[in-house]
Amino acid sequence: MTTTTTTSNTSNNSNAQFNFFKMCIGRPVVVKLNNGVEYRGILEVVDGNMNIVMEQTEEYLNGQLKTKYGDCFLRGNNVLYISAQPRK
Repeated sequence: MTTTTTTSNTSNNSNAQFNFFKMCIGRPVVVKLNNGVEYRGILEVVDGNMNIVMEQTEEYLNGQLKTKYGDCFLRGNNVLYISAQPRK
């Protein structure tokens, strides 16, 4: 099952988003940025500003693998969505 959350500034969604992120720590996720680039890897940390730390990260552009990173930091204001992926 794939679960997706979008960024939102409303306080009603804060608890649901926090619970979603807590559930995703240590799991594979896809993070899509506003510019269309996707990062796929293991979610390690996410903070209240949507800043994200991932491990085993791969960068995709137009569905094609561009680069592999060990660790990756994504600034929250660039995040369009985070999608939890099934465990492999």
